[in-house]
Amino acid sequence: MTVRRFDVNLSILFTELPLLDRPRAAKEAGFDAVEFWWPWPVAVPSDAEVDQFVTAVTDAGVQLVGLNFFAGDMPGGDRGLVSWPARAGEFRDNIEVAVGVGERLGCRAFNALYGNRTDDATPEQQDELAAEALALAARAAARIDGTVLVEPVSGAPRYPLLRAADALDVIDRACAHGVDNVALLLDVYHLVINDDDVDAAIALAAGRIGHVQIADAPGRHQPGSGKLDLDRYLDRIADTGYDGWIGLEYVPEGPSADSFDWLPRAQRSTRN
Repeated sequence: MTVRRFDVNLSILFTELPLLDRPRAAKEAGFDAVEFWWPWPVAVPSDAEVDQFVTAVTDAGVQLVGLNFFAGDMPGGDRGLVSWPARAGEFRDNIEVAVGVGERLGCRAFNALYGNRTDDATPEQQDELAAEALALAARAAARIDGTVLVEPVSGAPRYPLLRAADALDVIDRACAHGVDNVALLLDVYHLVINDDDVDAAIALAAGRIGHVQIADAPGRHQPGSGKLDLDRYLDRIADTGYDGWIGLEYVPEGPSADSFDWLPRAQRSTRN
């Protein structure tokens, strides 16, 4: 039986705490791995802000296993800069910062949210820009043996990547620029909400899955709160050969620390 390795997304869990207190809270809950969306509201934070973040993760004794590139104003509806012509410079500037954080903390997975369709460029122009931007990010990540991730998401009407096949097409276009370290972020919840066939998506993506995230549906809460057979999906993913991290990216019902009752404490840490 494959041992599942879970990490906690600290941009959606433990939000009742200040961001820099969350790594320690995850450790106290029994986890030794975490992931974050971009932790700052700008593409290039100050050196002091980066140092504080790195210190918070290392002092907590947890491993950073996933980090998003800057994605714009997420609460305001932005979903990435990769395909956004007016903000291409911000994404380029952010690449070095994100990879630098990864190098300091041992993180090797970097999620590049694709971006919404815009009114100032055609879809074809955006897709061409995105392929070039992803290849640029992949070359930077390759310096530390890292992987750039592409993710279908739900709940964003102008976001064009809804199904696994959409993201895999984007990955193919990026890899045509001479890189091979771009992979799929398979979030079971987003695929279900977007009416993708998750079993078929897993089979299609076999060998190209770079990271996995889960939440139950409906509601996007912890496993067991909805109707999804997440165990079966995770078994199917493991059958493809994937043995990487599984990010817990759900909105907890009640206090975050109480939302892990579905997962025995002995299964939360890879060090047990």
